[in-house]
Parts: sequence; structure tokens; C-alpha cells
Amino acid sequence: MPSLFRSAVTFSLLLAAFFPLSQAVHAETRITYKSATAGTAYHEMGVELSEAINQATDGQIVLTQEESQGSVQNVMEVMARQGNYVFTTPSDLVEQALTATGPFTERPHPRFQNIRGLFPLPAMTMHFILGGDNGVVSTDALKGKHILIGRGTFSAREAARYFTLFGLDEQIRIADAALGSGPDALKNGQIDGFVTASSFPTPNIFDVAASMPISMVSLSDEQIEMIGTPRRIIPGGTYPGVNQNVQTTSLPVMAYTTTQMDDDLAYTLTKTFWEVLTDMAAESSWWSDITPDLLSNMAGKLHAGALRYYEEMDIEIPEALR
Repeated sequence: MPSLFRSAVTFSLLLAAFFPLSQAVHAETRITYKSATAGTAYHEMGVELSEAINQATDGQIVLTQEESQGSVQNVMEVMARQGNYVFTTPSDLVEQALTATGPFTERPHPRFQNIRGLFPLPAMTMHFILGGDNGVVSTDALKGKHILIGRGTFSAREAARYFTLFGLDEQIRIADAALGSGPDALKNGQIDGFVTASSFPTPNIFDVAASMPISMVSLSDEQIEMIGTPRRIIPGGTYPGVNQNVQTTSLPVMAYTTTQMDDDLAYTLTKTFWEVLTDMAAESSWWSDITPDLLSNMAGKLHAGALRYYEEMDIEIPEALR
């Protein structure tokens, strides 16, 4: 009996030790993922990425997407966010946050120095949408128009900069409203057009084109040179009624987190992203252009966990990101 008792006690202790470990291994880790407003390409990408990560990790990593009003908000929330926070933004906004310039001039914060990079996302492409069945038009078509560019968004700042560069700022009436209201406002005749910065094809433009004819503004070579950001061609036929190529600009977009995310989680998240990328590209074409070479466009530093993955894969990493 004493021997049997001791054996039972030993077995019970082993079980007690095993189950907490087992539960820890299979524990669900939640990550807040903040990208863009509903109806945009980046919001849809977040849905696709969340599903792919969840499936690939057997539910051990769950990306919970929060709707956002734009990249500036995403970066600003670093000041207050706790825990595992992943957000999307053009690289230059991170550079501005780190140097307290641009929209962060009046709101510098030491926690911006904790921003760390993970992996690249599809580029943010500028879309200038007008009502009407004119197909592809020049920026002259914007003169005298009422245009929604979005309040507090990256596309709003870029559009305003473009209008100033082209001498159109005094000839365009800007609608003071959130970007998400653009499609409905255009369909209802409240505005003449809207601007959005998104990957393509973007869902909210299809939403408009399904109920009314649209036109798109194509920029000239000289205008793109003035802007100073990479040229991007939206192929003809991408959107209904726009059958010619549209020449515009794009900006690199990255997924960032902060040093609050531990190294192992950042490693696993980054590794899983690259492992599911091919399958995501097979379902949605906007993932097809993602390569490790795009990391050269990242601002700031890579998260130590992400860096570990890239080094294991012998991916060349710019020294500035280390």
C-alpha cells in the first residue's frame, strides 16, 4: 500500500506539472491588428492575414482587427497601447514619428522610439476617383470640383501636397469628412470625387463602380517627377469603365509593432507571414508583389524576433534596420 500510495502521488504530481505546461504551449495569443477603415483594400488584407495566421498556427495566434481612420492614428496609438499591437503605415510616417516631424511635431512621445518593423505589405497606391464615364482623365478634370480626401489620413496629406504642387489647391473645394464616407457621398451626388491611398483593386472603388460610372485621374511624367515618389501603373480593366492604364504613385507600407511584443512571438508571426504569403497571393493578387527586397524601404529598426527569422533564412538586411 505505501508503495502504491507513493506511486499515485508521484503520478498526480506529474500530471499537475504536465497540464500547466501543456496549457501554456497551446495558449491562445491575441494580437491587436490596426490597419484601415472598413471597405478598403488594407482592411480586407487584414481579414485575409488574420485568417491565414490563425489557420497556420492552429489558432494559437489570433489577430483581432480594429477599424482605423488612417495611418496617422495607427502610429499615434503607440503612445497608449499596451501588449501586442501590430499596425500598418507607410514607412515615412514612422520616420516622422521618430524625429517628431510632420503630424508628430506637436505630439512627440518617447514611446515612438519603441516602434519596430516586422514585414512589408502591398504598396499604398494613390487613386483619384471622379464620377462620370470619361475613363481616364488628367488632373485638369479636378478643377472646380468638390473632392473628399479624407480627414486625418495619409491619403489626405498626400492629396493636399499634390494639389499644391500642381497649382490646383485654389481650384479644388475640399470636403471635410472621413475617408470612409467617400463612396456613398459620391453615389449620392454630395461630392464630385474622392481620393484614397490603397492597394489595388480596392473594394470601395468597386462599390462605387457597381452603381455608377467612374473616371480615374492619370498623372503625367512631369507630375510624378515633381511628387518624388515611385511611379505605379494601375492596369486598364482593373476597375469597371476604366479601360486604359492609369499612371499614379505609390508608397511602401510596412507592418510594425513595438518592443512590448516578445522576441519569440515576433519571430513566429514574421515566420508565419512569409510561410502563408504564397497561399494568400493565390487568392488575392495584391499579395503577389511582396518580396524580402521591400524591407529596404522600412524605416526605423526591425524587431529582434523578426531579425532572427531573416538571419536564419539568410535574407540580406540593411545595416540601418539592425
